[in-house]
Amino acid sequence: MASTSAPTIKDRIDGFFEITKRGSTFGGELRGGLVTFVAMAYIVVLNPIILSGGVDVDGESLGFAQLSAVTALTAGVMTILFGLVARLPFAFAAGLGINSFLAFSVVGQVTWAEAMGLVVINGLFIVLLAATGLRRLIFEAVPIQLKIGITVGIGLFIAFIGLVNAGFVTTTKQPSPPIGLGLDGSVATLPTVIFVITVLLGGVLVARRVKGALLIAILSGTVLAVIAELIWKVGASNGGENPGGWSLSVPALPTQIFSVPDLGLLGAFNFGAFERIGVLAALMLVFTLVFTNFFDAMGTMTGLSKEADVADEKGNFPRIKSALIVEGVGAVAGGAASASSNTVFVESGAGIGEGARTGLANIVTGVLFLLAMFLTPLTSIVPSEVASAALVLVGAMMMAQIKDIVWTDFSVSFPVFITIAVMPFTFSIANGIGAGFIAWVILRAFSGKAREISPLLWVVALGFLVYFARGPIEMLFA
Repeated sequence: MASTSAPTIKDRIDGFFEITKRGSTFGGELRGGLVTFVAMAYIVVLNPIILSGGVDVDGESLGFAQLSAVTALTAGVMTILFGLVARLPFAFAAGLGINSFLAFSVVGQVTWAEAMGLVVINGLFIVLLAATGLRRLIFEAVPIQLKIGITVGIGLFIAFIGLVNAGFVTTTKQPSPPIGLGLDGSVATLPTVIFVITVLLGGVLVARRVKGALLIAILSGTVLAVIAELIWKVGASNGGENPGGWSLSVPALPTQIFSVPDLGLLGAFNFGAFERIGVLAALMLVFTLVFTNFFDAMGTMTGLSKEADVADEKGNFPRIKSALIVEGVGAVAGGAASASSNTVFVESGAGIGEGARTGLANIVTGVLFLLAMFLTPLTSIVPSEVASAALVLVGAMMMAQIKDIVWTDFSVSFPVFITIAVMPFTFSIANGIGAGFIAWVILRAFSGKAREISPLLWVVALGFLVYFARGPIEMLFA
């Protein structure tokens, strides 16, 4: 009788993450996890820039170094947790829409600790919705055509993020046109030229089906950026004072590699906002956080699961309930650590484009974020202009889903178009989803297809109407 050998550690990892089953390889997962981290590493610098710029009602602000440490910590922990529980290659970090909302809207009314308490409550609401199955029901109630539109819209959105972060698309600060090309209508800065070279190199490598194309492009662009900075010394942009400078970090070899993280912000939250500004005002802030968090994450997961080819014909993906619960936990963890709500990052598409298909890629990305707590100077070598090139390339890949949209039925194509257009134009995934939901319900209902609309979609569309009108509503009850 032939004896069967015991499964090896590699076999166990393969079986747990379903690497072979999903058509992936260990090499693809490792490369994908690394590329996702490189594409997201800017958050360790950008999140502290945004949050430290907010002065609360008591005149207090958060420290940059502390914010950098908790940003990396929560991103690492949540990315690993999601990889182990949901086993999908969707990395986590502080959500850019919510951190800006906190820094420039919320803390003008409350303290930073109270603002983070509202983020924790927002996360608990989302966990409750996911645990009861309501969040999944809403997810499944979204028609497949809208889900495809969300994927395409996210592709256009992250490409637009890349173009803006690279300085290729800039604001003109004029009524018309509001945005323009580069600096004064031309690609005149060295960082933007490096971005263009990196995009074209990555495009050629992807077109030639070279393994590790995005990673090779990012590494090559970084080396080129370091050399260019050594020669021309363009320096940092400094908020626009040096228009030709690097936007976030200067690509230079650091004089210091290791730093001890300061985790003093952990647990610095409370629920005093309800007493300070009143229950109704505090609930409106929580409502805004929940809607933004809920639908940003839902849209991102929809797009990434389609791109990773793990979604079924209805757009649903494996372990969806667990994934939605963990995403809510990310909001709780981000608030509890004063890092702002942590959510699925659309930049995970860069790793998926490199071959990531399972949660093993998340383990790689998460470990690198934890190391980044101690290696903050090293993570700043890759300039955002180079990382942005990967976003543009991945955006182009995700746009390929547009072929599956039914353009011959205007009651379908118009809401999908609105979803796709509003995301990049308003710089918000949630806004695009909301506009698309409302348009879908109205056009389908008045086209004689009201019975085909899920009751949940009606409720969510009504909720989005309240969300879009929250400013006047707040003033009405002020």
